[in-house]
Amino acid sequence: MNRSFGFSASSIVPRDDFPRAKLVDLNRYMRDWYVIAHKPPSITRTAHNSVERYRRGGDDRVDVTFTFRKGGFGGKQKTMRPTGYVVPDTGNAVWAMQFIWPIKMQFVIAYVSDDYRHTIVARERLDFVWIMSSEPSIEATDYSRLVERVARIGYNPSHLRVVPQQKERRGE
Repeated sequence: MNRSFGFSASSIVPRDDFPRAKLVDLNRYMRDWYVIAHKPPSITRTAHNSVERYRRGGDDRVDVTFTFRKGGFGGKQKTMRPTGYVVPDTGNAVWAMQFIWPIKMQFVIAYVSDDYRHTIVARERLDFVWIMSSEPSIEATDYSRLVERVARIGYNPSHLRVVPQQKERRGE
């Protein structure tokens, strides 16, 4: 299998034994996902109200809008608009996420619940991980199960940061 995709020289498709959803229904996956916890990149270490919004941009393209408040609920809202490219023959579970052309980073949907309420996005390098939900809060038992999954992937759960979420008021 060709493990590179698009313009990126780096590996996008993870090794065969790296956990990933068998088949992701892209139409069901396209929604707002609230980041419940993450092992964050430096830019989102103090993020509040983190939300990933996925919309179909074509057969293999996903338009993403990522918003968060920096440093607190009253912090400045930041927005990023990367583009995801669904890697063929991966059950739609592996994307090449492009924040800056031509660099694409691996984005693996390691898990999505049958009802599409919860998801885990991971990377083979174990540098970042996101636990996300279709709602801004999550039941403690569901969260514990998702953290256990993250640990089975190989992440240290103590490195997870819970992302504070609160309903945004109109006009903010």
